[in-house]
Amino acid sequence: MRFDVLTLFPDLFAGYFTQSILKLALDRGLVEIHLWNIRDWAKGKHNSVDDRPFGGGPGMVLMPGPVFDCVEDVQAKAAEPGLLVMLTPGGERLTQAAVKDLATHKRLLLLCGRYEGFDERIRLGLQPREISIGDFICNGGEVPAMVVIDTVIRYAPGVLGDEESVAEESHNEPGRLEYPQYTRPRVFRGMAVPEVLLSGNHPEIAQWRREQSARRSQKKANQP
Repeated sequence: MRFDVLTLFPDLFAGYFTQSILKLALDRGLVEIHLWNIRDWAKGKHNSVDDRPFGGGPGMVLMPGPVFDCVEDVQAKAAEPGLLVMLTPGGERLTQAAVKDLATHKRLLLLCGRYEGFDERIRLGLQPREISIGDFICNGGEVPAMVVIDTVIRYAPGVLGDEESVAEESHNEPGRLEYPQYTRPRVFRGMAVPEVLLSGNHPEIAQWRREQSARRSQKKANQP
């Protein structure tokens, strides 16, 4: 699986790539991530990538020229152009179902915005799939891009030590939350592990987990 991250701040990703499951996946060649600085495609004396919005208003808007050139050049750097994903608060919500669908693509280009957002012609001309990680505003698309990578790589073959981990996780089925988990010690500050988990009776354990999952899921569904 290959990710191409198109951003004005590639250095933000440096620490993220050196930790945990992602680092192992990169070291083993299961995942490729390439960083591209949109400013490298800027024209003119000052390498400008943004300008004031027509019609007035606060902030600056990303210009279409550098973004189009960056996307088109990066798409050509591999045999498969991949799926272009624009990280934007106006996009579809990133759900587990959306993550599964993104994971079916061998290559994703993640386009990270900044400032007041993208010139509308970037949407109209490049026709990206627009993704939002929630109804709030980040300083840019970099953190949402990390969220997309972090969730999608879990479906890449070989990335997780136990492939069943994904099947048992929260939201693998819409609205379903995972059951409670316990480990040693058996009693901690007066809180004991449920006896059923110590029984060795696997059908009863499975039943308990289903009931706990349903209870948690219902509780969340009833929250305002």
